[in-house]
Amino acid sequence: MAADLGELLVPYMPTIRVPKTGDRVFKSECAFSFDSPESEGGLYVCMNTFLGFGREHVERHYRKTGQSVYMHLKRHVKEKATGAAGGAIPRRRNGKVFLDLELNRDFNGEDYEYEDEAKLVIFPDHFEIPLPNIEELPALVTIACDAVLNAPSAYKKPEPESWEEEIQVSRHARSLRQLDNGVRIPPSGWKCQKCEMRENLWLNLTDGTLLCGKWFFDGSGGNGHALEHYRATNHPLAVKLETITPDGADVYSFEEEEAVLDPQISDHLAHFGIDMLQMLQKRTENGHHTDNNARPRVSEWEVIQESGMKLKAVFGSGYTGIKNLGNSCYLGTVVQVLFSIPDFQRMYVGNLQRIYDYSPLDPSQDFATQMAKLGQGLLSGQHSKPPMKSELIEQHQQKGISARMLKALVGRGHPEFSSNRQQDAHEFLLHIINLVERNSAGSENPSDVFRFLVEERIQCCQSRRVRYAERVDYCIQLPAPIEAATNREELLAYETKRRDAEENMKAPPEPVRARIPFTACLQAFTEPDNVPDFWSSALQAKSAGVKTSRFASFPEYLIVQVKKFTFGVDWVPKKLDLAIDVPDFLDLNRLRATGLQAGEEELPDLMPPIVLPEDTRDNSMGSVDSPEIDEVAVMQLAEMGFPLEACRKAVYYTGNMGPEMAFNWIIAHMEEPDFAEPLALPSMMDPGPSISDSPMGAATPLANSPPEESIAILTSMGFPRSHSIQALKATNNNLERALDWIFTHPEEEESDVLSDMADTEPNDNAFSNANSHSDSTLSPDRETSGPRVKDGPGRYELFAFISHMGASTMSGHYVCHIKKEGRWLIYNDHKVCLSERPPKDLGYIYFYHRLSSS
Repeated sequence: MAADLGELLVPYMPTIRVPKTGDRVFKSECAFSFDSPESEGGLYVCMNTFLGFGREHVERHYRKTGQSVYMHLKRHVKEKATGAAGGAIPRRRNGKVFLDLELNRDFNGEDYEYEDEAKLVIFPDHFEIPLPNIEELPALVTIACDAVLNAPSAYKKPEPESWEEEIQVSRHARSLRQLDNGVRIPPSGWKCQKCEMRENLWLNLTDGTLLCGKWFFDGSGGNGHALEHYRATNHPLAVKLETITPDGADVYSFEEEEAVLDPQISDHLAHFGIDMLQMLQKRTENGHHTDNNARPRVSEWEVIQESGMKLKAVFGSGYTGIKNLGNSCYLGTVVQVLFSIPDFQRMYVGNLQRIYDYSPLDPSQDFATQMAKLGQGLLSGQHSKPPMKSELIEQHQQKGISARMLKALVGRGHPEFSSNRQQDAHEFLLHIINLVERNSAGSENPSDVFRFLVEERIQCCQSRRVRYAERVDYCIQLPAPIEAATNREELLAYETKRRDAEENMKAPPEPVRARIPFTACLQAFTEPDNVPDFWSSALQAKSAGVKTSRFASFPEYLIVQVKKFTFGVDWVPKKLDLAIDVPDFLDLNRLRATGLQAGEEELPDLMPPIVLPEDTRDNSMGSVDSPEIDEVAVMQLAEMGFPLEACRKAVYYTGNMGPEMAFNWIIAHMEEPDFAEPLALPSMMDPGPSISDSPMGAATPLANSPPEESIAILTSMGFPRSHSIQALKATNNNLERALDWIFTHPEEEESDVLSDMADTEPNDNAFSNANSHSDSTLSPDRETSGPRVKDGPGRYELFAFISHMGASTMSGHYVCHIKKEGRWLIYNDHKVCLSERPPKDLGYIYFYHRLSSS
């Protein structure tokens, strides 16, 4: 028999691998479904890729890859036998539990026992070889089987922990010299000191300069001013502002070219007025376990979770919960709301078979596949079945599904979402929308339903002239003006009592929650704002300016975030304790943009002077025959196995912005026929415009071709590629200014292309006329230059909201309420129940759908 098995396996031996260090063995969950070894059909693990597949999907993988040998894993869950007294009969530890899997928490481990079964299965004949079978199997196969059985599950030890362990202490940390220049960093209002960027800001720990980082593959980033500053000063360490918490911060060493640890980070930040020790003390005081502040937080937890009420559990399609993986409720609530929207259902669940059939060889790393898998799990009803009458209720609580595979994928490379810490649900929502955008190129884009245009009217206070511009947005952020609270006197009395209690060491008074009318929030949103550092083209100088915002289009689904979180003067993130009477129906038509009005005079269409660093200016006048290319980045890519010339092109066309950006360029262009051919610069054949021809007389670096990543970001928003390149060239590759340029310089040559797009995508609507109040319509005069929007009336109905409990986004818990079939439901991790009293006044993010005009 041994010889027979050996001969049987000989043709497949080259495809059987032994897992190496770094290989992840997916033996706890299917890549396409939520099947596991505990499922009825068990799980099949490919002995070459170590991916796991349920019985329904293993044939697809076999047909696509030709891999024939799989290990079938099956875990049998049995109820322990009970003795005469009714208790479980004592037993020794079951020797048949050999899979390194997390025990199913849906069963009480004391009342159940597990038996594991493993066997090799050879496709397509489904020939089975029971394991272990040391005597009869070839040595290589035995070693491979043992390694798979003993390997930890792919997610047993989360990736972020191993990633964090690899970060080394910077050699500059202990000897860092900090300039005594009096710089103090405020807790809000940050902006890059060289451009208008207000995100991805890095604080240089030597001199306190605040500058933007680079653009990253996830859409975040800036214009690289922090790196430019290092090259000019050699100040090595910088910290990302948004990551500063009592537990630490993300520190980067420009000289070492990697993320590093700074054991003195608390002292280094204190030098610029950021007290981490005080932040930690405040967080401890604000926690809901502390006596001093327990009552408001406990009350909030009880109200939002509807504690104390007998909530009725619901089961079936659309009523499946999501297990909390430990501070992952921010993800669960966001995707529950997204998959209650028909466009997301249609894109990912309606196209399920097509997505699965065309998925890459590793579906665990494919965004569309993992979104389809999660959507199918939520909407199929397979994981939300009511208990049988004969079954014990405690044994069959709602189980929910695990979004572990999607969480690992969408968090990859992201410093916040790759961690196991609690995160801001609003930031994650925008992150997911960004990923949907980037992964929907050339296909239906479900996030179109959120996209709308904002008209910004800026007026120069001195000349009284105005400028109108449009920008894309996905969410409106409503301020919460405490001064407009209807119980203001009660709040003032509470504050007086609280201060008196602090001074006299008394127990704090009963907290009072501010009650703010929704109309006051909306009024604050529409009030004019001062424009910092406004440059008036009429005066050719900086001046005072005010900005007002209106809707140039209304989205099909409106996201409203209430700005409940703020930073105190001590840099501690705080949550405002307030309630807002959010309406079920909302009419925003009065906020429709009107454009230039009679009697208004426009500001001249002039751009501020572009001031380039000296080294950039020198390089722009240098010979184009020898372009500057970061050879270190080239060699890093070449070591990965890519052709050398392709690596050089990737680094050049991404503007020497680093190997990660260049790697993305390679992935996007590796199928092109000239991928590995030598770099041929357009300027060698066409000199192009001279320096005197460029805007404001300033040359732009790499003017021949803006970075591909910047082009991709603009095209993913719906702008034509040629127009995006033109905008980037005209604005020195500044993405924020390029967006403004696109709206003020309509493209005239793309109408035919976009009309074809409108023919092939009848459900997508481009810009509608800003003064039109009809249902979603196409407007040819605006569709040629802007992103796809689904304009229509500004009348909405509330259908979902996400609520947060806790003192700050760094802690606490999220739940969501969704209205389905006329009933409000509460989704609290894996539990889904009918809501008795949906706490609409305590929500954080609200979701409205547009009402039809009929």
